[in-house]
Amino acid sequence: MESKEIAKKMTVVNNGFLHLLINIALLALALYLCINAGENNFTLSGIIGGLCWILWGLHIAGFKQMVIQPNHARVLTFFGKYVGTVRDNGFFWTNPFYARKKMSLRADNMDVEPIKVNDRNGNPIMIGLVLVWKVEDTYRACFDVEATSYNSFVAVQSDSALRKVASLYAYDNLEDQNEVTLRNGGDEINRRLEAEIRKHLEIAGIEVVEARINYLAYAQEIASVMLKRQQAEAIIAAREKIVEGAVSMVDMALKKLAADNVVDMDEERKAAMVSNLMVVLCGDEGPSPVINTGSIY
Repeated sequence: MESKEIAKKMTVVNNGFLHLLINIALLALALYLCINAGENNFTLSGIIGGLCWILWGLHIAGFKQMVIQPNHARVLTFFGKYVGTVRDNGFFWTNPFYARKKMSLRADNMDVEPIKVNDRNGNPIMIGLVLVWKVEDTYRACFDVEATSYNSFVAVQSDSALRKVASLYAYDNLEDQNEVTLRNGGDEINRRLEAEIRKHLEIAGIEVVEARINYLAYAQEIASVMLKRQQAEAIIAAREKIVEGAVSMVDMALKKLAADNVVDMDEERKAAMVSNLMVVLCGDEGPSPVINTGSIY
């Protein structure tokens, strides 16, 4: 979106200290002319003195809100017409008929409370975010959104963007670890969230410095069920790894025994050994050894 902001540069003409001296000189001249008119009853001096008082009053109005701190700006309008934005820091004087609106350019943060939303699979989840933002375009920030509800606008648009991003991804997927989910997405999810919030807040001239998910959980009504599901899937995944490793170890043991001629076993003895090794390697508890001093037949 094209910016309509006009950068109004402050020159020597706008130096506040220079105009302060001019203002003091006007005040002194007005006092002198008024006193002189009172002593000599000179009407012209009184008229000029009155005009000096008027000029002094108008001139001093040019200092209003023109002490600009770092990371602040002043948006200037002249009877409803946008004149420009002063981003320079210091003490300045401007046209006394300018209306001035103070704008902060400092970074601000917002903690969006966890909201309930359905993920891509339709599961209700609770998700929240932390948003760091600052005003980039003072024209849009001042004139394109309602000033009285500025923070409310940021909060509502952030909420909307968060709902959209959360609905595009599953909470998790233990079956496919390569899939990007809300739990394991990390930086990718945060980048997608930043881009979505930036698109929502562009109309307000706001730059999104950072947006990241700070709370993620299943909704209370399904939390216990989904926890059991996660536990079951984790157990199954672990069992698969254990069995795969056990089979590899048994195969290695049989090949090693045969290669080194440690013992000559028929198929029945091999089957018994495989069974015993699988029980030992895949069991939840430690084995209880039994010493056999005789034959297995």
